[in-house]
Amino acid sequence: MKNHPSLLGCLALACLCLMPGLTPAQTNAPGPSRSAWQALPLWSRPGSRPTADWLVNDAPFRAGVYRGAHPDELVLANGLLARTFRLAPNAATVGLDHLVTGEAIIRGIKPEAVVSIDGVRHEIGGLRGQPNHAFLRADWIGQLKARPAAFQFTGFAVGRPEARLEWKTVRRHAPGAQWPPAGVQLRMDYELPATNAAAPLRASVFYELYDGLPVYSKWLVISNGTARPIRVDKVASELLAAVERTVEVDELTTGLIPPAIHVETDMAFGGMSGPGANRRSYRWLPDPEYQTQVNYLRKTPCLLEVGPDLGPGEVVAPGGQFQSFRAWILPHDNTDRERQGLAVRRLYRKMAPWATENPLMMHIRYADEKTVTNAINQCAELGFEMVILTFGSGFDLENEKPATLERAQKYAAYARSRGLEIGSYSLLASRHVGGGNDVVMPPGEKPAFGNSPCLVSRWGTNYFRRLYEFHQQSGFQLLEHDGSYPGDVCAATNHPGHTGLEDSRWAQWIALRDFYHWCRAQGIYLNVPDHYFLSGSTKTAMGYRETNWSLPRDQQVVHTRQNIFDGTWEKTPSMGWMFVPLTEYQGGGAAATIEPLDTHLDHYERMLSYNLALGVQACYRGPRLYDTPRTKAMVKGWVDWFKAHRDILESDIIHGRRADGRDLDWMLHVNPRLKEKGLLVVFNPLNEPVTRTLRVNLYYTGLTSRAHLRDGDGKSRTLKLDRDYTIALPVQVPAQGLSWYVID
Repeated sequence: MKNHPSLLGCLALACLCLMPGLTPAQTNAPGPSRSAWQALPLWSRPGSRPTADWLVNDAPFRAGVYRGAHPDELVLANGLLARTFRLAPNAATVGLDHLVTGEAIIRGIKPEAVVSIDGVRHEIGGLRGQPNHAFLRADWIGQLKARPAAFQFTGFAVGRPEARLEWKTVRRHAPGAQWPPAGVQLRMDYELPATNAAAPLRASVFYELYDGLPVYSKWLVISNGTARPIRVDKVASELLAAVERTVEVDELTTGLIPPAIHVETDMAFGGMSGPGANRRSYRWLPDPEYQTQVNYLRKTPCLLEVGPDLGPGEVVAPGGQFQSFRAWILPHDNTDRERQGLAVRRLYRKMAPWATENPLMMHIRYADEKTVTNAINQCAELGFEMVILTFGSGFDLENEKPATLERAQKYAAYARSRGLEIGSYSLLASRHVGGGNDVVMPPGEKPAFGNSPCLVSRWGTNYFRRLYEFHQQSGFQLLEHDGSYPGDVCAATNHPGHTGLEDSRWAQWIALRDFYHWCRAQGIYLNVPDHYFLSGSTKTAMGYRETNWSLPRDQQVVHTRQNIFDGTWEKTPSMGWMFVPLTEYQGGGAAATIEPLDTHLDHYERMLSYNLALGVQACYRGPRLYDTPRTKAMVKGWVDWFKAHRDILESDIIHGRRADGRDLDWMLHVNPRLKEKGLLVVFNPLNEPVTRTLRVNLYYTGLTSRAHLRDGDGKSRTLKLDRDYTIALPVQVPAQGLSWYVID
């Protein structure tokens, strides 16, 4: 594995980017030397909760590292979260507080990390002796002891967040994106006691806290200073003894709900949402030390363990390093679903800003030169920005004949000449390849997709070689990577990239992660129908059932709005694609198909406008975008409207009323940082016009007293906000149509 840029082994850490005003060597060792600790500003816990709401105004909340009131305390804080460490007799987290709610997030002390090396479990940091794990009293902390066999704290360093991957920004629209995110990085170093035969093994635990966001990141680096290889069998980079969310005496029912803490990792796969894709990288467990919990069987899920559920099983050579995956922890400050979703969306915008890229994209149904040239021309005329030779088009990038690359280069050159990007499709894991290259599953288990190659088999090595070479030489700037790695293990012992079952998942994930990192560094847009955002992908499916696009057209439009409403609770509009089948898809015949486009212009306009009005790009799959001047004018009109309001349309969505085909449904875009602070879109599924007064909450627009509204007809009005930040807005929506209102 690639070494971490901050090499361990000494306490001269001037290589790190330091906080303003700090001395070059920000280290601290237990004992009398306190110079580094004393150089830090003094932490002063706020006497009251913040007056600003970070989701509306994040400017006041800046991250830093501070010395605590106690001479052995270090505090990582940003005005929203505060994590307090006691540095002696060993380093341990003795406080994690949500400064918005004023509540303690943890109730007990755990090791800062745990690693198993060559079959031996080692704790990293931590203190023991807490008499009751239901709560942690301040007067107990000074009485706690270090575990003699644990890795012992040796020093710390303060710097700034580093770019964990390179993001080549291109001309794609990504307003307000910043990379790497602003904030502070804290590195805490440990060493296994010299009396231990495994010394000198060293560990560094990294923490990042970000400006304007109640999220911290954490990961672990193990350095092998011995003269022999070591095997990192298992690792947990975070253990949080969290305050339980609910209590229940008897067999757990509601008590199975874990604390309101959102966890993301970059080792996420096998799902289109964060919780599903992260199910193998963290877990909520009962805490065996929590003997006083209310649940009689002591099974309350209140111990967060972050680490792979299998392996990694990685061998680290002498002088080498192992680095865990990264985790991002977001403790919620409210139980409201919208607010929690906004917080998660803000996390993605900060930690995966490439996912804000949202190009208008056509999926070209056929790969012959005439169809591709015509589609590129139409896209350029209408303002589309990207084309893809979609699945089933006949273009196979895995074909290594010279003609394949020559055709790709020709298409790429022509697309560039028209101001567009072009890419293609490849299927990864949901197939059988044979030749001893498929995954060997343990008895009784099957691959997630029924079949799957091992990504680090000989086939996998050759497959990734082809992907790298093709994209280096073709000029293609988009890859739709279908059937991405779902986490299948492999018990084979003859594949070159892993030794057996224990390291198979880790090795396959590393291979795919490294490829996605490379794509990000090359500016290659990644459509991946799995949750790989934090590893570099840019878009996944919003969430829909493919066979629904074979339903009658009037049903498809309702599903479109339902899918977007449901999919944007935790996704931003740019993170999820929708589907517009210009030609027949999954059956359905003429009743489900838009072609001929002009014949079904009303339906085509609904599908186009409904997606664009909600800031969502769809797979417009077919051979063309227009067939008559009338169709061309309709598409061009909506594309121009979208681009005129693009910043607010790609901002977060506040959920109003979900589509049900019975009455008006609506959603509200909000962004307090823009001049256009809101854009309300109201849809009418009925066959007659509807007049109604809506109560719309404008809190997340940042407006506090009055709102100025402009509608699609150019009419304007000013409305006063009630004390609950709502307005009473009269709306008129045409039959089977939509109305929109810009708010500033």
